[in-house]
Amino acid sequence: MTSRRGFLKTATMASAGFALGGIKLNASSYRQIIGANERVNLACVGIGFRGNEIIKEFAKTNLANFVALCDIDMGAKHTQEVMAMFPNATRFKDFREMFDKMGNKFDAVTAGIPDFAHFPVSIHAIKEGKHIYCEKPMSRTFVEGELMIKAAQKYPKVVTQMGNQGHSDANYFQFKAWKEAGIIKDVTAVTAHMNSSRRWHEWDSRIYKYPSPDPMPPGIDWDTWNMANQYHEYSDRYHRGNWRCWYDLGMGALGDWGAHILDTIHQFLELGLPYEINPLYLKEHNDYFFPMSSTLLFRFAARKNMPALDITWYDGLDNIPQVPEGYGTSDIDPNIPTVAGGKLQPLKLNPGKEIYSKELTFKGGSHGSTLSIIPKEKAEEMKSKLPEVPKSSSNHYANFLLSCQGKEKTRSPFEIAGPLSQVFNLGVIAQRLNTKLEFDPVTKQFKDNPWANALLAGVPPRSGWEDYYKI
Repeated sequence: MTSRRGFLKTATMASAGFALGGIKLNASSYRQIIGANERVNLACVGIGFRGNEIIKEFAKTNLANFVALCDIDMGAKHTQEVMAMFPNATRFKDFREMFDKMGNKFDAVTAGIPDFAHFPVSIHAIKEGKHIYCEKPMSRTFVEGELMIKAAQKYPKVVTQMGNQGHSDANYFQFKAWKEAGIIKDVTAVTAHMNSSRRWHEWDSRIYKYPSPDPMPPGIDWDTWNMANQYHEYSDRYHRGNWRCWYDLGMGALGDWGAHILDTIHQFLELGLPYEINPLYLKEHNDYFFPMSSTLLFRFAARKNMPALDITWYDGLDNIPQVPEGYGTSDIDPNIPTVAGGKLQPLKLNPGKEIYSKELTFKGGSHGSTLSIIPKEKAEEMKSKLPEVPKSSSNHYANFLLSCQGKEKTRSPFEIAGPLSQVFNLGVIAQRLNTKLEFDPVTKQFKDNPWANALLAGVPPRSGWEDYYKI
């Protein structure tokens, strides 16, 4: 007898690319057609903080059943809300045990966990034939990203999606339409910025060793928290979001926000990988956690009929770039999701970008925020020439679930999200080494810098985790 999971996999293959008479479906209309019994069975790895937020978004689609919950701190205050939402879901602390004991009861996995943990959970899911929704950035190291891309190619029936949610919102469809209509063309420079306060801004940059261990809170599976990474003794400076601050655990401001600001630029301008990464300014650089402020220059070669392009990235409270004349006000898009449970606070210059082409200048925000042409006089002149922008058929979460069912294709699969995340991997290496780097996008090696090449992979995996690196 064919199992429900087997049926869904077969249906996914048979219906890939199938559209119902050209009708655009959103999650609500799709529910009316398929009914509740066709929901995707989800196993969620990471159920606190960001994991909590994405689980709630998946629940809103009404396209999923939540059958398993996994978190190394299961039962802590920050995981109790999701546990109460799905009291019948089986609970685990180790995702490997979850796969072993319940692998035949779920179709897809969500990973709302630290950057360094994305790789093993995603690879485990893909090898088991489970669809995977992984938060951004896709991987902490360049090589892990490369392996995730190759795994997705080797297992093409598996649906993958990176969680840069704006890639299913208005900016995605607007950028695509404007590029295809020739409104966005001949782009030569981009300025990108995220100047909010970061966790490490309160720390002492004269650091000379890792933090001393703190008492272990009860109930934590800290060994599994470390995953394949080198083992770190428990510290409050690592847990509950603080991992983002450290070179060997997270990706700093660039990895955190780059995927929300530069995603459409990278995809639709077909940037690929840069040939040069230059840290122009690093404030209070140290060997352990990210600088207080960073200015990074990424240089991309000419592609097809598109000219060479430079992206300059700014982060840090005192590192706000100049904006072009006629920029206007800097407003926060109210649609930007909450950040660690709280709204982004307004700044002098809010997260976003300015795009400079040979004829036009564009002003944009973050996530799904749309572009505008500046100054406003030029915008009025161009108004009649702008193409109609189609509406999104589904948000990022519904897009993933509908893709698991073969009704859509994910907009940020690993083949698209991987190279974007690898750009940030290269930027972090330049931050860490505090030196200009030349990179060969073909051989995927740095030129004349063995230290930088070693950081493409980072330290070898801990004993027992080696098989994750065999695709």
